[in-house]
Amino acid sequence: MLHLKPTPPMSSFNLLLSALTKNKQYSTVISLCNTLGSSGLLTDFITLNILLNCCCNVNRAGDGFSVVGNMIRRGYFPNKFTYTSLIKGVCKEDRIHEAVGLFKKMIKLGIRPSVITYGILINGLCRTGHVDNALKLHKEMISTKGRSGLICKPNIICYITIIDGLCKAGLMDKAKELFLEMKGSGMSPNVVLYTSLIHGLYSCGDCKGAEDMYKEMVDRGIKPNLVTFNVLIHALVKDGKVEEAEKLLRTMIQRGIEPDNIIYNTLMDGYLLVGKLHEAEKIFLSIKSSGRKYDVTSYNVLINGYCKNKKIEEAMNIYKEMICEGFSPSIFIYSALIKGLFQTRKIEDARRMFDRMRLNGMVLHSKIYLIFLDGLCKNGCLAEAMELLNTIENNSIKLTIEMYNCIIDGLCKSGKLEIASQLFSRISQKGLVPDVVTYSIMIHGLCKKRNLEEAEKLFLEMDKEGCAPNLITYNTLMRGFCQENDSTKVIDLLHKMAKRKLSPDDSTISIVFDLLSKNERYHEVLNLLPKFPPPEPS
Repeated sequence: MLHLKPTPPMSSFNLLLSALTKNKQYSTVISLCNTLGSSGLLTDFITLNILLNCCCNVNRAGDGFSVVGNMIRRGYFPNKFTYTSLIKGVCKEDRIHEAVGLFKKMIKLGIRPSVITYGILINGLCRTGHVDNALKLHKEMISTKGRSGLICKPNIICYITIIDGLCKAGLMDKAKELFLEMKGSGMSPNVVLYTSLIHGLYSCGDCKGAEDMYKEMVDRGIKPNLVTFNVLIHALVKDGKVEEAEKLLRTMIQRGIEPDNIIYNTLMDGYLLVGKLHEAEKIFLSIKSSGRKYDVTSYNVLINGYCKNKKIEEAMNIYKEMICEGFSPSIFIYSALIKGLFQTRKIEDARRMFDRMRLNGMVLHSKIYLIFLDGLCKNGCLAEAMELLNTIENNSIKLTIEMYNCIIDGLCKSGKLEIASQLFSRISQKGLVPDVVTYSIMIHGLCKKRNLEEAEKLFLEMDKEGCAPNLITYNTLMRGFCQENDSTKVIDLLHKMAKRKLSPDDSTISIVFDLLSKNERYHEVLNLLPKFPPPEPS
């Protein structure tokens, strides 16, 4: 076209650019517009609007504003298509305040927004959490009147967008209100709208409402799609009805809807949550037999399931398979494997796995360090754990109180109370605050060494520091005093428990029985026991 003599009119080029835009070839259109400019051809207002639309679709709203500046310099006046493209561009980049400003500006200039403009802005507002403002805009659409009736009647897309936003925000009453309004205006809801409402109702715990909405959809002759089945299966799995969810999977396959990996992974996860590892394995195998490929989540779910069930050999086999398939394991997979290796006392393999993460250039966060520290401590590698903690302290890795807790616990259990006390005193120097777990561990260690005076002192200290003892703390200290047959201290702690409205558990009752059995004057002790409030119904 560029080499033809005479050169075709710009309208011919615009037809080509419009066709490419409809096929979402935005980058190609931008490149061709640059070629047109460098060829000396003068682009017109339509060309500039096409270019602006493409810039905004590829998150280049800044270039879009430059195109508008070019329009104005050439004497063109931006119209509703220009403003709609700009609003879409800034909404895609989450610059919602700019989008609202552009919308107000076009109205001020007397440019009437189209239903598409309203829809784009409503979508942007809902997506960025401004559902209240989206509702105001919707109200404006149905209430503002021009000389020929409604200025811009909402279409089905507008209703779907705002109802979906309300569902995601948990505002189900308002969502249902708009749903009835939409039906009252003569519009027929589609599968997308029903799916949003079903998902919203399930998310808010209204299972009955979700089931009724699904029945209404089916009664209207609207067939559920893949997303609908995803929502239904997820809801059933969440409710522990995994067998029903698998029946639904078979139903959708019979209806010719191919399940995606999300559905298979959800079912696997559901079976693992109810302790049915074998069923999860069958779902995993059915992914491949259905002609689909595993994704990283499929591997992640099964590896995690194997590790939790201490089937580390099987977990490692799946790990090797995913490596062969070209997947890079996520930090969650490494975490599950390291934890599983430590639980099955494969300490050297856990070390190698941890080193492999670092060699692969993976950024290790505090949680993975905590898993590794905990594994070392539980396997008696306290010197190595202390060395690693020193490394963490001297580098830019975020320290957490849980790191100190697991090492202090390991030291106390191995009888190294003095080193545990030194580490305990180091906590505040590192800008951390001991929590109830830290204090409980230290108190348990002191009681184990029969140093009850220090244990009680620490118990009183934690209360002064604003760290309220929990039931475990009380039971630990009471057990220590009970072993010394000190009924006065035990009764005093029981009264403090009652004052804090902490209900006794089986361990507390066992301590009291133990105390009464050791005391010849158990009737007197029994009369001194406090009255606890009845436990709240679950």
